[in-house]
Amino acid sequence: MTSSVPASADSPVIATARRARAAAAALAPLPRTARDRALLAVADALEARAAEVVEANAGDVARAREAGTTETVIDRLTLTAERIAAIASDVRDVVALPDPVGEVVRGSTLPNGLELRQIRVPLGVVGIIYEGRPNVTVDAAVLCLKSGNAALLRGSSSAYASNEALVAVVRDAVADAGLPADAVQLVPGTSRESVRELMRARGLVDVLIPRGGASLIETVVTESTVPVIETGTGNCHVYVDEHADLDMAVELLVNSKAQRPSVCNAAETVLVHQGVADRFLPLALAALTAAGVTVHGDEAWRKAGAGAGVEVVPATDADWETEYLSYDIAAAVVPDLDAAVAHIRRWTSGHTEAIVTRDGAVAKRFVSLMDSAAVMVNASTRFTDGGRFGFGAEIGISTQKLHARGPMGLPELTTTRYVVTGEGHTVE
Repeated sequence: MTSSVPASADSPVIATARRARAAAAALAPLPRTARDRALLAVADALEARAAEVVEANAGDVARAREAGTTETVIDRLTLTAERIAAIASDVRDVVALPDPVGEVVRGSTLPNGLELRQIRVPLGVVGIIYEGRPNVTVDAAVLCLKSGNAALLRGSSSAYASNEALVAVVRDAVADAGLPADAVQLVPGTSRESVRELMRARGLVDVLIPRGGASLIETVVTESTVPVIETGTGNCHVYVDEHADLDMAVELLVNSKAQRPSVCNAAETVLVHQGVADRFLPLALAALTAAGVTVHGDEAWRKAGAGAGVEVVPATDADWETEYLSYDIAAAVVPDLDAAVAHIRRWTSGHTEAIVTRDGAVAKRFVSLMDSAAVMVNASTRFTDGGRFGFGAEIGISTQKLHARGPMGLPELTTTRYVVTGEGHTVE
């Protein structure tokens, strides 16, 4: 592997990465039973030591409130005994998932008698850079361990005490189970310099996965010399076709937008075929308003809003490109499917798009023209999720096209190796 370890090669961050690399080498040959035993120990330890984690978290929450942080963000930051018990339960669920390591992706016997196998192997050292959600600390550590990787965790400064406490619990449990404690480490420091060093530790860190808002992801993608798997912002679209079941369309739209608006798979734009606009817009406005959603609409939506007594905010280009993560949605009427596709391809972040239609040919054309990680036909955008896809868990949702795309489960935390077995074969 190419090395570009920073000049500050003796810094705490680089020392941590070196320990992670040694731990990854020790993890790689271990059987599933050893890794699963460690994960069960982690689950038990989280429950047994919940009080100390809650105490550390209380300090983070108090500091966040003093800083004027919104209650929505504080809710994401907060850990309770009940939430820790739920995290422990999730860890046990991961234990039950199939082991990707060693899986034969393909294999054959070549005409010359050589046996060729392509097998899954761990990535090595996985760095995760994320914002103030301490549950991600355990999720990321556990998924990395299950797939045979060492985890370097760099959460936000707002959750530093919580993350320290969680990592201490995980490391102790892992070590008690006979695995190297350095398989899970918190990247030291709360400054941007520590993040920068992690992003430039090529040769020690095999891949970085950013989880958070657009600005965090953009920074990691553009400044890192370590390979990055870009987990996406979600400017997701719902297109209501002229052949849609309008009652279904209303239900899917409200679910996609309002079931949980602060996540990346929530819908941010709705496009409606002009052939059903007169009937659909009043229904949609009533349902969205009842759900507390503010519509940022084009002229057709504003006219429908005036007729229904609902204020519709005039939409601008900024609305078409915005991931609101709130009870807001951009809305437009389009002349046909091609116009809807053109709008989506211009403004999408490549996460999830949905069509509501009873016409199979239209659905097939829509799917073929989309260039996003997931496309829904008569289903909510909220289904783009590792758990809902049946993967059991995910490390994030990738919107790029190399290595992994869509919800990233355990197989996506591995790469492959070719193993070739012969009987003294030589090349002529």
